Amino acid sequence: MNILLVNDDGIDAPGLSVLYSAVRDLGTITVVAPDGERSAVSHSITLDKPMPLKKFVKEGLFEGYALCGTPADCVKLALAEIMPSPPDLVISGINLGSNTGLNVIYSGTVGGAAEAVFNGIPGIAVSLTTYDHPNWEPAANFIRFLVKRMKNDLPRDVMLNVNVPNVKNNSDIAGLRICEQGMAQWKEKFEKRTDPKGRTYYWMSGIKKELNEAETIDETAVKNNYISLTPIRFDLTAHDKLNGLTILESDYQKNR
Repeated sequence: MNILLVNDDGIDAPGLSVLYSAVRDLGTITVVAPDGERSAVSHSITLDKPMPLKKFVKEGLFEGYALCGTPADCVKLALAEIMPSPPDLVISGINLGSNTGLNVIYSGTVGGAAEAVFNGIPGIAVSLTTYDHPNWEPAANFIRFLVKRMKNDLPRDVMLNVNVPNVKNNSDIAGLRICEQGMAQWKEKFEKRTDPKGRTYYWMSGIKKELNEAETIDETAVKNNYISLTPIRFDLTAHDKLNGLTILESDYQKNR
């Protein structure tokens, strides 16, 4: 396989090194990632400034390219300029912090994998559900299992969103659950501050809003120490509402 790796935590992030080590013997690996953290940039792309590109060597572990851009930019440039042919798979991660519930909309990790799907290439986003004291082993083991098991059956029209609970030992993983995306979201808090010149600015933080969702929802699954895998489709049309809105067509013609 030809595999492209990307992330939103930056090319020097430990999660990307772990991901590379997990899949490096499964094919030819290309790494193109942002030159610094680009968390929560969703699927944004860079239109109004240059995007410098530098070769990057990670302590003898891998060689790749660091781009001054977003995860989606990285995938676009890799497909257009860096890789001689399209990859068989794009993996984005391993992200620090969960991408469950409505976080999927904001996530740069998801944005990188989504760009693959937009180009007809299988895409996987993988996240470890912690910001502190990460144990990378379960996530590395699972993504390796997933690529080996699904390499000939990876879907091209949906993205696979994987969230791995942060447990002390691999044996603490309860199993795998194929899940629906939930509606959990962050409750933002804005701290008002003043800079040395007396100008007001804000620093955003927050906590995850707890919801009582079913066991088959991504956020609930990881709380119960299951790895969650959610197929994400990017057709945002509310198909169940189309018929109910068609009356507007005739009403508009009558009243225009």
